[in-house]
Amino acid sequence: MKKRIILGVIAFLVVGALIGLDVAATSAGRRMNKVSRKTPYTPTKRGAALHSGLFLADLHADPLLWNRDLNERGAWGQVDVPRLIEGNVGLQVFSVVTKTPKHMNPDRNDDTTDEVRLLSIAQRWPVGAWFSLESRALHQAEKLEELAEDSDGKLTFIRTRQDLERFLAEREKDRKKVGALLSLEGMHALEGRVEAVDELHEAGFRMLGFAHFFDNDMSGSAHGVKKEGLSERGRAVVKRMEERGMTIDLAHASRKTIQDVLAIATRPVVVSHTGVKGTCDNNRNLSDEQLRAIARNGGVIGIGYWSTATCGNSAKAIARAVRYAVSVVGADHVGLGSDFDGAVTTPFDVAGLAELTDALIAEGLSEKEIRMIGGENVLRVLRGNLPSGS
Repeated sequence: MKKRIILGVIAFLVVGALIGLDVAATSAGRRMNKVSRKTPYTPTKRGAALHSGLFLADLHADPLLWNRDLNERGAWGQVDVPRLIEGNVGLQVFSVVTKTPKHMNPDRNDDTTDEVRLLSIAQRWPVGAWFSLESRALHQAEKLEELAEDSDGKLTFIRTRQDLERFLAEREKDRKKVGALLSLEGMHALEGRVEAVDELHEAGFRMLGFAHFFDNDMSGSAHGVKKEGLSERGRAVVKRMEERGMTIDLAHASRKTIQDVLAIATRPVVVSHTGVKGTCDNNRNLSDEQLRAIARNGGVIGIGYWSTATCGNSAKAIARAVRYAVSVVGADHVGLGSDFDGAVTTPFDVAGLAELTDALIAEGLSEKEIRMIGGENVLRVLRGNLPSGS
């Protein structure tokens, strides 16, 4: 009897601890992913009409990091399937975060701390994900696959050019459909192994970012300690990614890494979420020289929605950054990269995206330019980069 009581007490304490951790993780998610202006959103008549006819692609959002049912409209956070449909998003790139440093900042971070480990434990991810960065990436890939399977056809997981074209044809008939592409934020998840690219490809990843907030075995980060360029393994990763039909993402990459990748890349790259120094001068954002180098490669620069990217907290600030990038490289090389649910505050959630369309109109951009920036440029890159398949 005494043994049963002790086991019962232990079980009660364990369950209580798990519930407490889950509550803490949800609280952190609410606190870190805020929207500064709540619904209802009220676009102008012209903005709403243009927005409803756009194909919109967002190059970067992080909702897979959080334990939310993304097939349900959330009470917190910035993106989920119902709000993607409401915001008329045709393609969402779901990025996977595997490690972030404590007290991360735009200027200098090392890799000695691991905040995602705490989150993975609190959210009761598989035990393997507590200790392996690649396991965390694969776990989130499984989450996206299950999300698509349970979406009643509303979300389509895109892996090949044929998948993309089939999805686009289906969406012409039913606008309440969203395509999903899987991306990785930072090569530290490869854990030093070039061959891990193949494993991630098999899991459905079609975009890989070289760096996040610290340097890794493959490349330097703009926010790292050394901020170096590609290592030899990093160069091998570029080659293997291009062979597999995976798009290179240079968001967060060091200046030298950007130079090194563009010197050897044979396919267009993206910078999935960033700002520009021309409207917001800080270490996080791209210089005019970098914008032009990416444009020469045929790539696309995704303008972000948060204050470090835009030096503001409004649709107008985002549109101002978009307009500046267009003035430097033309509308052919500019896109959108929200960073929704990436521990940022944004001026609207994805359901309010028509406010950005209004702001782009107010900045003097033409309807043709807005269509290109909204999603057509991203489709061009994906059509050229994605692998062929059945």
